[in-house]
Amino acid sequence: MITDSDLQELLNFSSPEAVLSVYLNTDPAEGNAEALKLRLRSLLEEVNLPKDKAKVSEYFEHAREWKGRSLAIFSCTTRDFFRAYPLAVPLRSRVRVGDHPHVKPLADLLDAFGGYGVVLIDKQGARLFLFHLGELIEQEGVLGEEVRHTKRGGASSVRGQRGGAAGQMRYSEAVVERNIKDALEFAIRFFEENRVRRVLIGGTDDNVAQFRSHLPKAWQSLVVGTFPMSMTAKHTEVLARAMEIGQQAERRRETRLVDMTITNAAKGAGGVVRLDETLSAVHEGRVQTLIVREGYRSAGYQCAGCGYLTTQKVAVCP
Repeated sequence: MITDSDLQELLNFSSPEAVLSVYLNTDPAEGNAEALKLRLRSLLEEVNLPKDKAKVSEYFEHAREWKGRSLAIFSCTTRDFFRAYPLAVPLRSRVRVGDHPHVKPLADLLDAFGGYGVVLIDKQGARLFLFHLGELIEQEGVLGEEVRHTKRGGASSVRGQRGGAAGQMRYSEAVVERNIKDALEFAIRFFEENRVRRVLIGGTDDNVAQFRSHLPKAWQSLVVGTFPMSMTAKHTEVLARAMEIGQQAERRRETRLVDMTITNAAKGAGGVVRLDETLSAVHEGRVQTLIVREGYRSAGYQCAGCGYLTTQKVAVCP
C-alpha cells in the first residue's frame, strides 16, 4: 500500500538521466495475464530505455505481489532506483519519460481515496477501519457494556436499580450513552494515529446520529458520508460501501471546485478558464489549484527563453 511518505520520496527524486514511469491497468475485467503482457509491451514499444524496459518487464513477469487492479512502476537504472506499487483502484494505462517520476495519477488517487476512517457503530461498541486507496484494513474495535432490555411490564432485573421498566429504561439509556462516548474516544485516537482526513460512519440512523452529535466540530467537518450497516457486516460489504461513498464524495468535491472556478472566472476574480488564460496564470505564479480533465491533451509551444507555454506560435519571448 502506497503511503504519503512513498509519494514524497517520488516527488523528491530527480535525475539527469531519464526516469521511466509506467501505469498499467491490471483489472481482471480488462483481460487475462497474456493480454496484460501485450498491453505492457505495446506501452513500452517506443521507449528508448532498454535497461529500464527490461527491469519493468522482469518485475511484471516474476513478481506475484502486484496482483490488484492497477500497477505503478518507476525505474531509473542509472541511479539504481526502482519502485513498484500494486494498487486496488484501476488507473488508466500510460507511460511517461522525464527527469523525475510522473506522480500525478498517484497524487490524484491519494487525494480521492486516501485517508478514510470508517466507523461501524451500535449501542454497545464500534468497529474501526482504515480505507486507503481502495483497500480496507480493519483495526481493533471497542466493546462496551451490554445493553439489557426489559420486557413490557417487567420489574428491573439490574441489581441496585429501582423503578421497574422506567428505571431500567433510564439505566439502559445511560449505558448506551457511556458506550457511545467510549467508542468515540477510541475512534478519535484511531483517526489521529492514522492521520485520517475523511470519515464515514455506518450503523442505524439513531446510532449514527448519536455518535456524530458527540464528535468534536473539527471531526464533524470531516464526515463525508453515512450509511446503514450492521455491526456484523462482512468485510466485503463494508469495502463496497466505502468505495461507493468515497467515489460519490470525490465527484461532489470536484463538481463544487469546478463550479466555484467557473463562477469566479465569470466575476473576473479568483479564477480563469480556457487553456491560454490558464497557462498565463500558471506562468505568472497566480495558481493555487489547477483543474485538468483526466486524459486532456493539447498541442502547444514553449518559449526557449523563459519557458512560457502557449497554444499560439510566438516569434519573440513574451
